[in-house]
Amino acid sequence: MGEKVVAGAFDLSDRQQYRDKLRRCLTGLERLLAQKRFDRPKNLMGLEIELNLAGADGLPKMLNGQVLERIASRDFQTELAMFNLEVNIAPHRLGGWVFDRLAEELRTSLAYAHRKAGEVDAGIVMIGILPTLDRDDLVSSNLSEVDRYTLLNDQIVAARGEDFALRIDGVESLSCTSKSIVPEAACTSVQLHLQVTPARFADVWNAAQAVTAAQIAVGANSPFLFGRELWRESRPPLFTQATDTRPPELQAQGVRPRTWFGERWIGSAYELFEENLRYYPALLPICDPEDPLEVLDAGGIPTLAELVLHNGTVYRWNRPVYGIADGVPHLRVENRVLPAGPTVTDVIANAAFYYGVVRALAEESRPVWSRLPFETAAANFDAACRHGIDARLQWPRRGRLGGVAEVDAVNLVREELLPLAEAGLDAWGVEAADRDRYLGVIEERCRRRVNGASWQVATFHRAVEAGLARDEALAATTRRYAELMHLGEPVHTWPVGLPEPAAAR
Repeated sequence: MGEKVVAGAFDLSDRQQYRDKLRRCLTGLERLLAQKRFDRPKNLMGLEIELNLAGADGLPKMLNGQVLERIASRDFQTELAMFNLEVNIAPHRLGGWVFDRLAEELRTSLAYAHRKAGEVDAGIVMIGILPTLDRDDLVSSNLSEVDRYTLLNDQIVAARGEDFALRIDGVESLSCTSKSIVPEAACTSVQLHLQVTPARFADVWNAAQAVTAAQIAVGANSPFLFGRELWRESRPPLFTQATDTRPPELQAQGVRPRTWFGERWIGSAYELFEENLRYYPALLPICDPEDPLEVLDAGGIPTLAELVLHNGTVYRWNRPVYGIADGVPHLRVENRVLPAGPTVTDVIANAAFYYGVVRALAEESRPVWSRLPFETAAANFDAACRHGIDARLQWPRRGRLGGVAEVDAVNLVREELLPLAEAGLDAWGVEAADRDRYLGVIEERCRRRVNGASWQVATFHRAVEAGLARDEALAATTRRYAELMHLGEPVHTWPVGLPEPAAAR
């Protein structure tokens, strides 16, 4: 949804024309695949991080327009609400000291953005859900002043035809309604891109789906929403409900939500794009003048603009992406599972774990998806979101016994997935010291059973036990989190609780 679109009304003919163009785009994609027109392997990865703006008091600041004006860099863009920004890191080739280089780039970018935000008494906070967000912060008047967000909100609201129901039963329960999709803006994530050839796409996507639960277990960082302690990673249920175009009757009929895990392993990238057309009506039926089949007939490369736009309104946790670079089309898997934060080191550790384990799993002779039912992978994802570092997951047994067995997520990661990640990073050509530094962060989180969510919860409860009211405890936890985030040591080293007030001299 990064494309510029112009707000306007749509009529019936717009939707029919758009559907026809989508079908032509899908045919164009099919022809491109058959003609083997796609880019050769380049081992390219990319990174996007959504960020929050908060004041020195820990409360959200609705100032992204002013902050972006001061940052004045194409690397930073608006996100859905006025307290959001997004930073995009240019693609890197996987290999060598890639993770140290990424970490340095990210630290430099975030430090600069934080300084510029400081000019309007705000600061950058990299966290899955800002704990101090209130329902009054997530209203349509706080949408970013960009046409595409207003238009998307209007179309999703119109498709649903009634208020959005938000209900999450976790440690505590939340039940409320919203008149807009703005609660989705509470969810700030890290998006990991991996360029893959069409022949490798299905294996990489399947591997990515299989490890989403492990990613969440070690990386959860979103335990609070509207003052309630919910799931350890509350973004997925919140995002699903905040973008749900289905009223209860359509949900009861089994109509698929626009945010979903999926329902089966795949055999090609084409299947995912085709599913998007088959299951999801257009939200933004904006037609591009290009005819993709005419472009192909003339020997050119079509942008497939309608397909790309439609794909951006279906929120898979692992999304297929079609793009063009230097006149050559390519495919990417966009992993959208992880929350932002806590620190740059933690973000890069999560990335190293993902890129390593996905490479290794995609190349196994007996792939995990041939031994793990898709419904079990989906249930694992749900369990990891609920319980975070303490989740128990179902995973294929090793050896000849077969079947699946329940295992602690931390044991699965330490005993099976980290060695695979190590082998995968070796296959990418990553330097051993770069590999070990960042996979070591994941190892330590597992050993200590600590991630961003567990630290937030433990620190919040300490603050309450010390006599702070809930709102004060959440604000104090957020301020302490921001302080430690900017110091930069990984979250497993953070002391739990608030610092003791300095003694008066």
